[in-house]
Amino acid sequence: MRAVVVEEPGGPEALVVREVPEPEPGPGEVVVEVAAAGVNRADLLQRRGRYDPPPGTPAWPGLECSGHVVAVGEGVDGLAVGEPVVALLDGGGYAERVRVRAGQVMPVPDGVDLVEAAALPEAAATVHSNVVWTARGGAGLRRGEVFLVHGATSGIGSFATQLASALGARAFATAGSPQKVAAAAAFGAERVLDYRSDDLAAVLREVTAGAGVDVVLDPVGARYLGLHLEVLAPEGRLVVIGLMGGTTAELDMATLMRRRLTVHGSTLRARPWREKAEICAEVVRDVWPLVADGRVRPVVDRVLPLERAAEAHRVLEAGEHVGKVLLRP
Repeated sequence: MRAVVVEEPGGPEALVVREVPEPEPGPGEVVVEVAAAGVNRADLLQRRGRYDPPPGTPAWPGLECSGHVVAVGEGVDGLAVGEPVVALLDGGGYAERVRVRAGQVMPVPDGVDLVEAAALPEAAATVHSNVVWTARGGAGLRRGEVFLVHGATSGIGSFATQLASALGARAFATAGSPQKVAAAAAFGAERVLDYRSDDLAAVLREVTAGAGVDVVLDPVGARYLGLHLEVLAPEGRLVVIGLMGGTTAELDMATLMRRRLTVHGSTLRARPWREKAEICAEVVRDVWPLVADGRVRPVVDRVLPLERAAEAHRVLEAGEHVGKVLLRP
């Protein structure tokens, strides 16, 4: 079968289509024939040699896909050959077929096109497990609370804004240009701020009447830590899921203690597979109904063939997308 491999770590040109062995399902696994695969920033890091796949995972990128089950391993119940599904992957999605644990396979939400559904697994699992799910440290966002996410037009940002709004929170988001602010307005935020021109702290104080933000979902990291300590409400929760703005910052522990703040760091790929299966089950139970009734929808910027994977990575690196970029075999 064909897959997009990284022959040597480097720029987008390092992505090339090659023939690789067909996957075979082991016990508790299925093989999915890929209809589309989502492109994520973690894939860019893997391409550069800075984010190795877990042991036993294909060497090529791809953390989510949609498609049809084409083979079922021993001990798998509830999944049949031919069934349309989406899957949260440990890797290997940039291919014609991929092997995945059955617990990380989910039904396609009602009313969603199979190709567009590939935009959902990674964003849904990341946002729900960090913003809503409380079993393992999530922020536990509640109705009426104030929520902030950075990168409103990214795959995570567009999904998080919609989900927070659908759950009855007051959602705010940031974007990096007037065009992106306008595009993000469709995702349900009460207001989208331009981080290049707006005074984020001043605006957030104004729109919350000085009360502050209850939950921040932050893909930026170090650069925004000071801002978040300034704008978080008492008992506010900061969830860091990315390090685009650096890894090291000074933390004022007195502020943390005085306002009873929580800073939580999280990655999804490194979680144990049983925990990922729990997250997927929670997504199906809590999020898919919101997708089915249209309150949350996949946002797809473009769909490219596998042979144009390098172009897909360039689009993400340049920040040209609104929503997810997908690859189609």
